[in-house]
Amino acid sequence: MDKRKMLPKRPRFEPRGPIANGPLQTRPLVALLDGRDCSIEMPILKDVATVAFCDAQSTSEIHEKVLNEAVGALMWHTIILTKEDLEKFKTLRIIVRIGSGVDNIDVKAAGELGIAVCNVPGYGVEEVADTTLCLILNLYRRTYWLANMVREGKKFTGPEQVREAAQGCARIRGDTLGIVGLGRIGSAVALRAKAFGFNVIFYDPYLPDGIEKSLGLTRVYTLQDLLFQSDCVSLHCTLNEHNHHLINEFTIKQMRPGAFLVNTARGGLVDDDSLAQALKQGRIRAAALDVHENEPYNVFTGPLKDAPNVLCTPHAAFYSDASATELREMAASEIRRAIMGRIPDCLRNCVNKEYFMGPGQYPEGTVSPAGVNGGYYPGAGTLPVQQAHSTTTHEAPHTVAPSVPPPAPQPTASVGPQVQVPPHALPLSTPENTANHLTPKPEPSEVH
Repeated sequence: MDKRKMLPKRPRFEPRGPIANGPLQTRPLVALLDGRDCSIEMPILKDVATVAFCDAQSTSEIHEKVLNEAVGALMWHTIILTKEDLEKFKTLRIIVRIGSGVDNIDVKAAGELGIAVCNVPGYGVEEVADTTLCLILNLYRRTYWLANMVREGKKFTGPEQVREAAQGCARIRGDTLGIVGLGRIGSAVALRAKAFGFNVIFYDPYLPDGIEKSLGLTRVYTLQDLLFQSDCVSLHCTLNEHNHHLINEFTIKQMRPGAFLVNTARGGLVDDDSLAQALKQGRIRAAALDVHENEPYNVFTGPLKDAPNVLCTPHAAFYSDASATELREMAASEIRRAIMGRIPDCLRNCVNKEYFMGPGQYPEGTVSPAGVNGGYYPGAGTLPVQQAHSTTTHEAPHTVAPSVPPPAPQPTASVGPQVQVPPHALPLSTPENTANHLTPKPEPSEVH
């Protein structure tokens, strides 16, 4: 008889997620505020959270259950969260903007309320840079307008007709491209533009000296110098209270007569009234705008509806099939890090760490009532603060203020070597296969 058959069957160990020390926590709720499709986010979050979508345009349309119980929120750019909106959420601890800009969120108020705001700055860099070059080439070579003439049936029977239709076409080599904001996308545009023969200059007061040498670019130290020297100006800066309508009647007068303008950053950087007037007067030869102050953009309304030589696209520079998937995966992964780790230290792209309340803000023996990590993570309000806009891993230790006693260690089960499970880790629950749609109802039903 085979002795192996006599041996008792070895118990099978299934790998499991970390179990929290102390009382088990309820399964956290994560909500997509202004969309419906959660097909990409679900595989990343289903084993650690319940996922629901609200498909809301404002917080007044968000289900009461989300306002009361949501720990995390994902959002596109169609909903705005002011301080008053943020105060409606009772347990919210992290917001991830599915994109790079966070101008539709009051990040300072969020930080003061203990809500981490994150973005996804690394996605779509190639797509936006390629689109920017595409728009620049269209302005220089007038491809868009010539293609429309052919579509409308115009006959080109000789060089005279071509000369008339292509009036304003310019040679690229030797012209100066001025880039406002040399971040990820601005740098990618600069490197692409050099290959086409542009002399590239840039203005970015937030970058240290020497960046221009590493990229082989020319740096100017005032916006006025950039506008005065540039044959084409391309905007790649974030939008804030200091640069709203950066391109206005005054700054347009500082541009070279007949210069081009391209904006793939934020619509609020450009004053449409001043731009329309400059296009009609010929001070700006042509403009290409992928972003608009009021979106969705309506070509039949607004000051640009009668302006000549303006090319508008529907805030689509970021998109490709690959970048859309990458964007949503990165946003969902940031939410997952928040659930499994300690906010804000575990986050890769938290933009408002500087606004979090530091240690010593509360009486001895107490913890922040609405601290950084709420009821899910101990030590709220006592974490070391890192600089905002960081995308690198920090090695600062997680510290707890002396007035807050550390939780008692609990035994943990593991496979292989014993590993201490952090006290802030959340328990895992039954996976969810589909997102739940939450719409405003007087008596919301239970969401699993």
